[in-house]
Amino acid sequence: MIYTVTLNPSLDYVVGVEHFEIGKVNRTSREEIFYGGKGLNVSAILARLNIESCALGFVAGFTGKEILRGVGSLGFRSNLLWVNKGRSRINIKLKSDQETEINGCGPEIEREDLERLFTQLEEMKNGDVLVLSGSIPPSVNRTIYEQILQRISEKQVLSVVDGEGELLLNTLPFRPFLIKPNLQELEDLFGEPLREAEKIKACAARLQKMGARNVLVSMAENGALLLEENGMYIRQKAARGQVKNSVGAGDSMVAGFLAGYLKKGDYQYALKLGTACGGATAFSDGLGTEEKIWKLMGEL
Repeated sequence: MIYTVTLNPSLDYVVGVEHFEIGKVNRTSREEIFYGGKGLNVSAILARLNIESCALGFVAGFTGKEILRGVGSLGFRSNLLWVNKGRSRINIKLKSDQETEINGCGPEIEREDLERLFTQLEEMKNGDVLVLSGSIPPSVNRTIYEQILQRISEKQVLSVVDGEGELLLNTLPFRPFLIKPNLQELEDLFGEPLREAEKIKACAARLQKMGARNVLVSMAENGALLLEENGMYIRQKAARGQVKNSVGAGDSMVAGFLAGYLKKGDYQYALKLGTACGGATAFSDGLGTEEKIWKLMGEL
C-alpha cells in the first residue's frame, strides 16, 4: 500500500485574470476550485494509473468538510483526521501575465492530533510506501518529517520526500528511497546557479552521499535527471506541449515515477512515466488525465 501524507490540505481557488493590476479592481475571466495538497495530488494521479493509495493528513472547519467531500470523488482511499481548531486553508492561484500564489496558514494541529497520525502510521507493513510532501502548518514543529521517519525506521518501508531546504536535508540520514527537488530548489540548497549538467549531477551526488538513495531533479522544459542508487545517471527529455499550469506537476511526476517503479522495477521506465505524468498536469488546467498521460508516454 502507498500512503501519502498531506499535513496541510487545501482548497485551491484557481482564477484567471486578463492583465492583473495591483491596487485595482480586477475581474476574473475564469475560475475553478480543486482539492489541493501535494500528497492528495500524488494519490489522485496514482488512482488514474490504477495504483491504490491512502491519503493521510488533517482537515478542519467548513473548508475541511468540503475537502473531505471532494476527496471522496477522486478515486483513492483517505483517512484524513479531523482537528478542532482553525480551518483548512484556501490557496489562491492567480493566472495572469505571471502566475501568483497566495497560500493560507491552515488549522492548528496539537500534539494529540499528531499522536493520532503516528498511530495510523504504525499500521504500515514491510513493503509499504510512504510519501511525505508539502508544507508544514505553522503549528507543527519543522522536524515532523524526521519524527515520522524515526517512527517507521524499524520497518522496511520505502519513503519518498518532496520538500524544500532544511526540511528535505534533515530527512536524508533516514535514507529515503526517493527525493525530488526541482532545479530551483537544488540551486537554493547549494547556494549557486546550476546551468551545466555536470554541476547538477555533482549536487545530486552530494545529496546521495548524505543519504538519499535515488535523486530525481525536475528541470521543467529541460526534462529531468535521475541519479540511481547504483550511481548511474539517466537523462529524460521533457514532454512537449503548451504549459497551462505548474501547480501539481512535480507531485504528478512523483506519482508517475512510483507507479512505474512499482509496476516494472525499472528506473528508466519509472522516469519516463513520471515525466509523462508531470507533463500531463503541466499541459492541463487541473491534474493530468489518464488519457493525456498515456498519450505523452507514447511520444517520449
